[in-house]
This record gives sequence, structure tokens and C-alpha cells, in this order.
Amino acid sequence: MCVPGTIEAVRSRIEYEHEEEAKGPGLDRRAALLAGAGVAFAAALPGGARAAGRRGGSKAHDLTHIFRVGAPMFPGVPRPSRETFVTIPANGFYGQIWNFWEHTGTHLDVPAHFIVGGRTTPQLTLDELMAPIAVIDISERASHEPDTVVTIDDLRHYERAYGRIRRGSLVAMNSGWDARAGSEAAYRNADASGTMHFPAWSADAVEWLIGERRIGAIGVDTLSLDPGNATAFVAHVALLAANRFGIENLANLGRIPPEGATAFVGVIPWEEGSGGPARVVATW
Repeated sequence: MCVPGTIEAVRSRIEYEHEEEAKGPGLDRRAALLAGAGVAFAAALPGGARAAGRRGGSKAHDLTHIFRVGAPMFPGVPRPSRETFVTIPANGFYGQIWNFWEHTGTHLDVPAHFIVGGRTTPQLTLDELMAPIAVIDISERASHEPDTVVTIDDLRHYERAYGRIRRGSLVAMNSGWDARAGSEAAYRNADASGTMHFPAWSADAVEWLIGERRIGAIGVDTLSLDPGNATAFVAHVALLAANRFGIENLANLGRIPPEGATAFVGVIPWEEGSGGPARVVATW
């Protein structure tokens, strides 16, 4: 389904192409056609989403782990599985059937995940999914304090260096933990009793970002918005009860600027979703 104005823009380009056919080669007409559709699409976006798109620059980086059967999982949830459904030799085309828990790989947690009556994935807006991204780097501390959390002091230190965190931002913790994602044991970092040890957010910092900076979302490069040794999901509840969303298992946060990039969160609008896998990209 096209946004309003797209069909008209494409039709006008096609008519123009027919008129220009007799004039010989010139401008790449396919590029012109796509440009017309792109302008129409941009014009149909909400204001904040258009602004986020303009902030995007010439560089981009993927913040997403490959969605795979062997992805590190939170204990107690089913593992993803896949099977080949059709093959090119047998059927003329190739396709798979996947079975997975919504919170697998790089994925969103939306309010409905913890809040009765909270918003589901399709209810997120484009403005929320295209936002400035601020990266809080605690990787040096996390390398020797795996139970560490992002604190209000970390946020104030960030703002002294990079300026005020912008309203509506996705604020992401970079702990360097994504380097461990190839090994579930290293990523969970569980001790002999089964208690996990990995960094995340303090509830105080989450509440401060919501109340003082009106941010739109938070993210982590670990399994959970709450630290591995948490006994309650206090950061989750602080965030989701405020009608925001979180992103878990982000990757490559150390490869984008701490400030000045725009995040594009490509989550599928899963029906009645409590979140769901997403492709997250940053541009600057």
C-alpha cells in the first residue's frame, strides 16, 4: 500500500518518460522515478520523522545482530528454530519457516510487554521509530564491573561532553558487550549459581531521562534493560509504564558518534506484539 501522493508522483514520472523517449538518452530515468516516489513518501511523513530523515547524513552503520538460531537467549524462553519449506531444485523457489519468541535477537520491548493495556508494536509511531540517538559509553567500566549500570551521573557526564540529550531521543548504553554475542555463555556471563552478570540501566537513570529529558526510548547491547543480576525488572517497568519502548541486543554502538546520529528502527508491526525483532540502523 502506498502513502498518499506516491501513485500520483510515479504516474507523472512515467508520463514524463513517455514524452522524453523520443529525445534520446539523458537523465537516469529510473533514478528520477524513484526520486519522485521518495519525495512523495517524505512529504507524507509526520514532521518529526521528516526532521530525523534530514539529520541523516552520508554515513550509516547497522546496529543489528544477524537473526539466527544460535542467538543468545534469556533463560527460560524457547529457542528459535527454522526449517527449509521449499527449495529451488524441488519447487522452483526457496523459503524457510521460522518459529521464534518475540524477544529474540536485536528486538523491541513495548509497553504491552509488562503493562496491562499497554501499547502493542503496531501502535508505535513513525516519529518514535526515527529519532536522534545518544550513546552512553560505559565500556571501560563494564570491562571489569559486569554488574554496572548506567547512572544519572553517567548521563550528566555525557551532557557535559556532548550537550543536552534531545527530546524524543533513543538513548543507548554502549558497554561493549556485543563483542560477546558469538558465545551465549560469555553473553549471559552466569556464575556457578546461575546468576547472570551483564550491564544495563538503573531505574533512576531511566526515570530521569523520561522526566527531565522526555526521551522516547532506551537501548542496550546486552540481553536486558535490567542488569543480569537483577531480581526485579525495575528499569523495564519504569520505561514501559511511561509509554516508552526499549531495544535489547543492539550491536556496534561503539562505531557511531556519541551524539549527532539518527536511528531508524525497522520493526515489523507484529499483530498484538509485545515487541519483536527489528533492523536498527544509524545514519549521520
